[in-house]
Amino acid sequence: MDATVLATTDSLEPDSVRRFLTANPDFLRGDAELLAQLGLRIDAANIVDFGPAALARVHAAHKRESSARRQLEATARANFAAQAQTHGAVVDLLEARNHADLARRVDDLAQLRFGLAAGVLALEDTGRVPAGWRMLVEGQTDMILGDHQKLARMGVAPVAHGLFGERADQVRSVAIVRMAIWEPARQGLIAFGSADEHGFTEDMGAELVAFLARVVERTAERWPVL
Repeated sequence: MDATVLATTDSLEPDSVRRFLTANPDFLRGDAELLAQLGLRIDAANIVDFGPAALARVHAAHKRESSARRQLEATARANFAAQAQTHGAVVDLLEARNHADLARRVDDLAQLRFGLAAGVLALEDTGRVPAGWRMLVEGQTDMILGDHQKLARMGVAPVAHGLFGERADQVRSVAIVRMAIWEPARQGLIAFGSADEHGFTEDMGAELVAFLARVVERTAERWPVL
């Protein structure tokens, strides 16, 4: 039976059309234009429709990409802000008038510029310690840093909390960098304390703190220890 026979032998009643399509299933399958006009598509149970799954994967990838981009942008902004604050801090340190003023400025910039609990300068006592600086016993620098070759320490370090005096109970994490001042060199530290346990972490770079340490070293060497 074909379409001509159907047209000549039966009226186009729904039952007749249904019987024809049932008897001739390839009639619709082979006519893509007719399927499109009817708004139909072939549904093969053994064929996986990847359309929705692929779109979902593309959407998920786009979300991940957007999230990663936002994180990178936030990190870049934070780094830029930190660098700008550090440059401003350097100007403040270079304007120090003496050792005591230098120590005060380190503490001020820690609190006012960086929102930290405290900033301190410390020096091992092999002679005299400048006013406003914390006194360390010989070898205490290595003990606090954890290694005589270690230049910096970031993160949680209870052994360093004593550096912060009356504000020690506010400190939850620290950034500490070794210093060597005068000739012969005397060992010391610059230390910043954060009230946030995650304010400083071990995986953070210490470059900006180390830069401030070098500025403090050069500035402190302007004056002898009296």
